Amino acid sequence: MNPKTETRERLVDVARNLFWKQGYATTGIAEILKEADAGSGSLYYFFPTKEDLLLAVLDWYKANLWAQVITPVFERVSDPIERVFGILDGYRQGLLYTKFVQGCPVGNLALELSNSHPSARKLIADNFTGWRDAIKQCLDAAAGRLPAGTDTGELALFVLTTMEGAVMLARSYRSIEPYDNAVARLRDYFERLLADGSEWARPRQKPRQKPQAKTPSG
Repeated sequence: MNPKTETRERLVDVARNLFWKQGYATTGIAEILKEADAGSGSLYYFFPTKEDLLLAVLDWYKANLWAQVITPVFERVSDPIERVFGILDGYRQGLLYTKFVQGCPVGNLALELSNSHPSARKLIADNFTGWRDAIKQCLDAAAGRLPAGTDTGELALFVLTTMEGAVMLARSYRSIEPYDNAVARLRDYFERLLADGSEWARPRQKPRQKPQAKTPSG
């Protein structure tokens, strides 16, 4: 690998981990340089401003969504609905591994920067869109098992909303219980949808009316 390319990738990797662990605002340039074992000249050659480095981090998340989050689940799970819950389980494992200190890295940056960094906000939204599209792909693959007319795009957004909210609550309470409860309710909703698509949505025959008993005459 070209030394310049290697240095750039190392700076992005270090910044990505520091932003995830402690946030964007509290991470200083000097700390990034120390962790990356790089000089200030190298940093400013690639990233004239700290925000440029932030945008590169968000580009990394966008480019590596499948490799880091989606593909590992797809390789071990074949059922499209179970793939959705496999992805959610990955975030659960992350919460437990970090003792609830670190959540979704893009979600963290969204809460911190959406109002103050318009360029970052757009890339954050792009990352969420990519995540939704991956979930939608799973739901589209299971479309024949869902009720007719199900909007898989809206359902994917619902899954994203559930995950991000559940991560935030788990971090706030320092407990996996809110996350597990939210995913359990989502699982119940999916099971109802699947039952609706396979059974309740079928046209039902009207029950045959029982013949009325004749009243004895006169």
